[in-house]
Amino acid sequence: MGMKDVFVGSEALRCGDITPYQLRRWHRTIYPDVYVDKKRQVSLHDKIVGAWLWSGRRAVIAGVAASAVHGARWVSGDTRVELICGIGRPPCDLIVRHERLADHEVTIVDGLPVTTVARTAFDLGRHLPRGQAVARLDALALVTDLSADDVLALTQHYKGLRGVRRCKAALALMDRGAESPKETWLRLLLIDAGLPPPTTQILVHNGDFHPLAYLDMGWEEFRVAVEYDGDQHRSDRRQYLKDRSRLAMLEQFGWIVVRVVAEDHPNDIVARVYTALAGRGLPKAA
Repeated sequence: MGMKDVFVGSEALRCGDITPYQLRRWHRTIYPDVYVDKKRQVSLHDKIVGAWLWSGRRAVIAGVAASAVHGARWVSGDTRVELICGIGRPPCDLIVRHERLADHEVTIVDGLPVTTVARTAFDLGRHLPRGQAVARLDALALVTDLSADDVLALTQHYKGLRGVRRCKAALALMDRGAESPKETWLRLLLIDAGLPPPTTQILVHNGDFHPLAYLDMGWEEFRVAVEYDGDQHRSDRRQYLKDRSRLAMLEQFGWIVVRVVAEDHPNDIVARVYTALAGRGLPKAA
């Protein structure tokens, strides 16, 4: 038939690409009048394309879905697709925002109209809670040339919009050195506890700047680092042995490495980090 993976059913019928029986028998809807093969595992990209088709090809992809189109990681397949358009009554699993959007705030990626990186960041910062917003901004900055200045220009242009102050606060915490949402969470935990903001992706070298290791985050002046260990550090024996060797090397260079896992209580994490920093001369808070 030459059918695309995601298509508008009424269009396919009108063009004679498919019969009503074939449409009912072999396909299912993901949005009204938007179909995929029943056997297909629907991806986030399928949902994004489907949402755009549902809009009559008039909407612009925005928000978290737009960040995924720009290459940001850690966007799950069940994420609700966000659109900017003037259409009312969207399906319950779509978010439609009726907002102003200048021509220069839209770009085309793989044939889809998407908010630019800066506008995507602007919307993430406005619409998401602080922790989620910073994690999404970190993920977007990691894979693009996102500039806080470009986003701040938008906050000035749209300074009357709801959430602009929240966006500015999230931008002030954005750090492209965070390599996972958990690292963002950990960094914010330490900052909110009153500790000095840690530097991310600290290069450890032997005086020649040849990388021996990169530390998730820490304070180079105190030689204290904090690293988040994912499940692979415990489930992969080879990774475990590699980590042990790496830790021994870092200790030889004078580093204290506070390792954090998902089961650690936030208060315990802060206490361990503060103890390490205090032992290296961090002044007590006033």
